[in-house]
Amino acid sequence: MQTLIALVDCNNFYVSCERVFRPDLIGKPVAVLSNNDGCVVARSKEVKELGIKMGVPLFQIQQLVNQHQIKLFSSNYTLYADMSSRVMLTLEAFAPKMEVYSIDEAFLDLTGVCHQDTLAYGHLIRKTVIRATGIPVCVGIGPTKTLAKLANFAAKKWCKTGGVLDLSDPVRREKLMRIVSVGEVWGIGSRTTLKFKQLGIHSVWDLATQSSQRIKSQFNIVVAKTVMELNGTACFQLEEISANKQQIVCSRSFSRRLTEYTELFEALAEFCSRAAEKLRTQHSVTSCISIFIRTSPFNIQEPQYQRSATIKLDVATQDTRTLIAAANRLLKEIFKVGYGYQKCGVQFSQISSESESTQCELFDFFDNDLPTENRPLMAVVDQINRRFPKAISIAATGFEQSWKSKSERMSPRYTTDWRELVRVK
Repeated sequence: MQTLIALVDCNNFYVSCERVFRPDLIGKPVAVLSNNDGCVVARSKEVKELGIKMGVPLFQIQQLVNQHQIKLFSSNYTLYADMSSRVMLTLEAFAPKMEVYSIDEAFLDLTGVCHQDTLAYGHLIRKTVIRATGIPVCVGIGPTKTLAKLANFAAKKWCKTGGVLDLSDPVRREKLMRIVSVGEVWGIGSRTTLKFKQLGIHSVWDLATQSSQRIKSQFNIVVAKTVMELNGTACFQLEEISANKQQIVCSRSFSRRLTEYTELFEALAEFCSRAAEKLRTQHSVTSCISIFIRTSPFNIQEPQYQRSATIKLDVATQDTRTLIAAANRLLKEIFKVGYGYQKCGVQFSQISSESESTQCELFDFFDNDLPTENRPLMAVVDQINRRFPKAISIAATGFEQSWKSKSERMSPRYTTDWRELVRVK
């Protein structure tokens, strides 16, 4: 039986999440901004048609915003994460195997499920998801993950597809490949695209007709497998269980310049706390922590300074207190007075499973006579915070936290906070 893979991708996901609870914005230009409301990170179809590019700074398009009355939102990651969870839960009913690829994408293994009428099954998926969650999706179907991705691209680009396209038929597949640029292939970046064009490979069809051995010798095994996938040979399997992250990074830009050590440490402490929660969620420990601080590289009139520092921990840990203490030690080494800091961040590396961690020393204490590990305490803190978000903070933060990112256009957390639920009148 031929393998059949579907890629279900939410349309303009962040914008769609906002429109679910603001149906008056359907058909109107809407954009979602990055942290500090600095750049555009999501655009509705209407905004794209105005020529506004992804990542453009807000101040550069302010005139267009005013002229076309574009509705702007700050990034509401709590809402988006919950809506993503609802979409994925809905999709689980359509296939025995599913890989959550990103916050708004999932691969479904439809092998043996809908070979008789794949298009009808794809339309059923679309109707069910929008009825259950309000989020519009497109469905690309093919014998491999790469072809499913390509089919999804075409389903979004050409309205005649009705949001669903199946590339199982070689004739239809070739017709599409001849008119699509090679840069649209899943996993092919801009540098590889440039090299392809230097070799005379411009369309997806040009790439698909290449010898996989030749591509392997000139590029790498991953690109060679991509060529095989374009020809219907499955090389990339569905990953039902997401691999644990090998690095965890948490960083933010500030709403204003920070000049005091205590403010910078407050920010680093909070970032350590967030990253440690992610570490415990995947049942891991870290034995290496790095921090960085920097001024704004875009304001050349201000004094410039950026530094980073790393420390190798004697014992791998997931304890927030130990990680904050390590970050504090590093910050003391690199902080300099007289600069206005615009951004800082923390990175955990050398991550391993908590079950593989080495045994603690008998007299193993870090700063302030704290033991390096207290997993029961951390588990209780996480449990309380899951039930009552941000109820307990181990980070040494102040009350005002005026350095936090701007979120002046934040929509309510419609689905996760009792105080912000939609009221029907």
